[in-house]
Amino acid sequence: MWKNIRRACTSTVFVAALGYFVDIFDLLLFGIVRQQSLIDIGIPLEQTLPVGIYLQNMQVWGLVIGGIFWGILGDKRGRLAVLFGSIAVYSIANIANAYVTTIPQYAFWRFIAGFGLAGELGAAITLVAETLPSDIRGYGTTIVAAVGISGAVAANFVGQYFSWSYAYLTGGILGLALLLLRVKVGESILFRSNQNKNVPQGDFLSLFKNKDRFIRFARCVGIGIPLWYGVGILIFYSPEFSISLNYTSAIKAGNAIAWCYAGLVIGDLVSGFLSQILESRKKVLYIFLCLSALCSTLFLTLRGLNASQFYILAFCFGITLGYWAVFVTTTSEHFGTNLRSTVTTSVPNFVRWSVSPMSILFLFLSGQLGNLVSAFIIGVVVFAIGFTSLRGMKETHNRSLDFVED
Repeated sequence: MWKNIRRACTSTVFVAALGYFVDIFDLLLFGIVRQQSLIDIGIPLEQTLPVGIYLQNMQVWGLVIGGIFWGILGDKRGRLAVLFGSIAVYSIANIANAYVTTIPQYAFWRFIAGFGLAGELGAAITLVAETLPSDIRGYGTTIVAAVGISGAVAANFVGQYFSWSYAYLTGGILGLALLLLRVKVGESILFRSNQNKNVPQGDFLSLFKNKDRFIRFARCVGIGIPLWYGVGILIFYSPEFSISLNYTSAIKAGNAIAWCYAGLVIGDLVSGFLSQILESRKKVLYIFLCLSALCSTLFLTLRGLNASQFYILAFCFGITLGYWAVFVTTTSEHFGTNLRSTVTTSVPNFVRWSVSPMSILFLFLSGQLGNLVSAFIIGVVVFAIGFTSLRGMKETHNRSLDFVED
């Protein structure tokens, strides 16, 4: 196994992993500096939740629109075009975020940041999956996801010890610096060979013109939604949940995100390696969906915790949510080369976008039923979607990726 892991640590994997690190750093930074940044531009403390949800929704709308744009571009112009273009966009957007003074400005630049961030993961996973042999593909994508997710821990460190404006500047500068490393990365051989085939490339609408193809696409989105429910609702708004659960000490959103993502790093490593050992993506997804459903229940029912106990719970919760690497790898393996970038880029961003309707529904229901009951109802729905989606999926471990969609 260790020989295969060493083979997987190519320069392509290394640069892709660093790109995803910066992606996660910038994506989660808003959640970490949300309250302080809003207070500093004149928003009352009691309004930071609804305004934060509005800004988060602007970001995820940028993600879903960008996911479609960058995915199509990756199949038409190449994986490298997306890796360069997306990181340039979100780096500039985060630098601009450091200087916002009004909510409209903040909303605009969070949308642009989301648009840019949308392309990074899908292009990186597609490039790594198409570059590595099938027997070590899972190790490569696992390394990318695990290293990338640790960007949340770095974001929390920067958010804790620097002002929110300097934190945004740090994210933007890291992104621009990463562009220099991208110069020596080569294009996917499968993409280059596919250019000579007479098939439509990057046709996003074709996902909806064929029943089998649409069902595959919908299932891939469905299995990822529970993960973003855990991160984007439960962890993101953990300070508000801590009040409802009568915690004995205050919870900082940045610390909650950092501890959860520290667990996600371990979870992604375990799930990725386990999928290689069991030679099954599907079995591992079942295991982690069950564990994350259990932890979600504990999250909403354990009362009277102190801050240290909660952060341990957030860490364990993160481990159970750590099936992102297997989820994205499975998505990539389900579609042909001429649509692979389109799907692998758009699906994770549709999953991220799902936090928008979830947060709107949560905000609506919490006024009637309270935070805990509202979050529990949403959780039941999203985990039902996840298990139903996974039930009909095909096993893709060791599947050759040298095929196209008709």
